[in-house]
Amino acid sequence: MTDIEIAQSIPLKPIKFIAERLKVAEDDLEFYGKYKAKLPLSLINESALQQSKLILVTAMTPTPAGEGKTTISIGLNEGLNAIGKSSIVVLREPSLGPVFGIKGGAAGGGYSQVVPMEDINLHFTGDFSAVEKANNFLAAIIDNVIQNPKHPVKIDPKSVLWKRVIDMNDRSLRDIIIGVGGKANGVMRSDGFNITAASEIMAILCLSTDLEHLKQNIGNILVGFTYQNEPVYARDLKVQEAMAILLKDAIKPNLVQTLEGNPAIIHGGPFANIAQGTNTINATKMGMSLADYTVTEAGFGADLGAEKFLNIKCAAAGIKPSAMVIVATIRALRHHGGASAEDLNTPSTEKVALGFANLQKHIENAKTFGFNPVIAINHFIKDTDEEIALLQNLCADLGVKAVVAKAWALGGKGTQDLATAVVDAIASGNNSFKPLYNHADAVKTKIECIAKTIYGAEGVDYSSKALSTLKQLNAIGLSHLPICMAKTQKSFSDDEKRIGRPSGFRVTVREFEVAAGAGFIVPILGNMMRMPGLPQVPASEVMHIDNTGKISGLS
Repeated sequence: MTDIEIAQSIPLKPIKFIAERLKVAEDDLEFYGKYKAKLPLSLINESALQQSKLILVTAMTPTPAGEGKTTISIGLNEGLNAIGKSSIVVLREPSLGPVFGIKGGAAGGGYSQVVPMEDINLHFTGDFSAVEKANNFLAAIIDNVIQNPKHPVKIDPKSVLWKRVIDMNDRSLRDIIIGVGGKANGVMRSDGFNITAASEIMAILCLSTDLEHLKQNIGNILVGFTYQNEPVYARDLKVQEAMAILLKDAIKPNLVQTLEGNPAIIHGGPFANIAQGTNTINATKMGMSLADYTVTEAGFGADLGAEKFLNIKCAAAGIKPSAMVIVATIRALRHHGGASAEDLNTPSTEKVALGFANLQKHIENAKTFGFNPVIAINHFIKDTDEEIALLQNLCADLGVKAVVAKAWALGGKGTQDLATAVVDAIASGNNSFKPLYNHADAVKTKIECIAKTIYGAEGVDYSSKALSTLKQLNAIGLSHLPICMAKTQKSFSDDEKRIGRPSGFRVTVREFEVAAGAGFIVPILGNMMRMPGLPQVPASEVMHIDNTGKISGLS
């Protein structure tokens, strides 16, 4: 069966019964139908965070199809519950752009899914819509201020940094001209749209702990400069209260369930190649407050999602993982060993051995952060016993355990060995998280630390535009912020064609963006797009809905 057929074949439990397992009273739930609910922030128990065990699931450098971090995360949660542990999985919300585009949904797969998968993959509880509205309200205010000659803040239209967003892949909106048609329609200027997941509002939502903190972070958004080159922040436009009103419900985590009736929290959805790539601080803390084990994932490979989770989110939240799981697939090892796209499903121990260099680098990086990771081998039917044994032996030579996980095919039954290995890793006391760099270091120092230590680069080059912006960031006092690298997810380098474990390369910072509200600086390596386009044959073409409202073709 397809993912959606599997999801629809298993009866859901009313969400109040899932909440009961977490000792959450029905009166504390804000219901969105029978199977979804928002959780009040008052349930977060800071004192409980020290006892709860946080498990970070990341991955080796992925193929374009991804290596199944979400499926493994959900499956690991099922496995932990199956061996008698109190566990919850905390994930990001999917974006409609990839759902209708090429990647499909992000609610897991096979027998390791969060449900109702149709709702989660579509409008869910309206969080993305709230982010979109808040973002675009700020954009409207900026243009209103520019048009109003009596407004005390004089924004230079050419300096505006803020873009509009829409949660759809629409390449035609990347670069546009607004204000066409005369003065009544505003001041004509260049503008553009990003996808909603790339909005700084999404990043802020994920890093804000309550409404007061949210308002403060919104107020810190750098929107542009005056004609005298003085910075203009969102607070100067008096928008933070109205924007927080639009986000008042979106800040609360969403409770759903897995196919096996175990609790799951889904909240926030920034991408990891251009933002921090992980769910909200509130969602993670909520999970840690309500269960003994909390499984969470960070987007794309560990060089992106995990690095940002550890250096940005953990610092902001005051939390630290107890264990790290790196998802690997035989298919990705073949890819990094030089297999063509047509041969990714063709067994080859030679390609696996060559491709292991990529995973080895991720393992070394995990140890740099103080973790001895567990490798989850996400099992595919085309994997051979010889390839799996080779991978396990190569990992064992590094002192790392690699466990076959059949989350997609068997759910919790296929991940109990992985769950046991993770519990044992936590109990061993061999994991002690330490950050990679000091936030107070100079911007260049922090960037070079990431590039050299995590990517394996020989050094970092900067364009003249990047150097000019960096000088400006230093001048307005933002150099203390952590670094959120924007880089291709397909390679350790900034060249997506350099697979495996490249060496002898340098990376180039083409330009800088600053997310002062979210609290990080974004060096952009290569040509990173914040607005994807649709493929020639979008995934939407095979989706259907019948007269009863039943959906098919959604994956």
